[in-house]
Amino acid sequence: MSSVAETNTTDIVYSARGLTKHYGPIKACTNVNVDIRRGQLIAIVGDNGAGKSTLVKMMTGAIQPDEGKLLLRGEELRFNDPMEARSKRVEVVYQELALAPNLDAVSNIFLGRELRRPVLGTPLVQRLDETKMRQLAEQEIKRLNVNIPQLVGMPVGRMSGGQQQSVAIARAVYWTSDVLFMDEPTAALGIQESRAVLDLVKKIVDDGVAVVMISHILPHVMELADHVIVMRHGEKVADLERAHISMDELVRLIVGA
Repeated sequence: MSSVAETNTTDIVYSARGLTKHYGPIKACTNVNVDIRRGQLIAIVGDNGAGKSTLVKMMTGAIQPDEGKLLLRGEELRFNDPMEARSKRVEVVYQELALAPNLDAVSNIFLGRELRRPVLGTPLVQRLDETKMRQLAEQEIKRLNVNIPQLVGMPVGRMSGGQQQSVAIARAVYWTSDVLFMDEPTAALGIQESRAVLDLVKKIVDDGVAVVMISHILPHVMELADHVIVMRHGEKVADLERAHISMDELVRLIVGA
């Protein structure tokens, strides 16, 4: 199977070259190259233990590669932790969501990056700018056309799984204009809630953000992806335009048939 077709390299916002991570004799990820282009969705697929999550964690600062390099907008860098990645507008939505269930949607969107304003005109004394955060959150939710029942006063822990996922995605998109990684965004969601999340992902890609999505749900991959990366035993075995591959061919690549 041929590799990904040639595309204008000026569209590349984030790249990985030779990423490798071994745990003793276990080769979690070996010499993987990835190019992420603005306004496209890359799906990463493979069986459990294929190296998908290890690859994404290396690209988002959660773990450090043994070898290889990362290039963000052409600049080589190294993330020591996810906070450094977030400071460079590389956001990730994990399957666990990492929301504070006792806080409302606005507080979660600005969690750890709260806006403040000076009190009595002095920068030495500041308080949370709750009005500004609410206004910005409302604008973002409206722009993304997300169905959130209540932005203020309702803990996200009382929302449905799909609504919580939408809050997590909205938070990540608010803080990035470049690249968003998503780990199984529709896992454990019902059909209707999955549809809402997939529509939100489409909206984000259409707005020009590069999205990288790990998924086991191949119909979602075939619907959304521009490119599909297939991982097997820690290696990238295919990087293909989704339009040039069938579901049966994708399954064969995943299982190694």
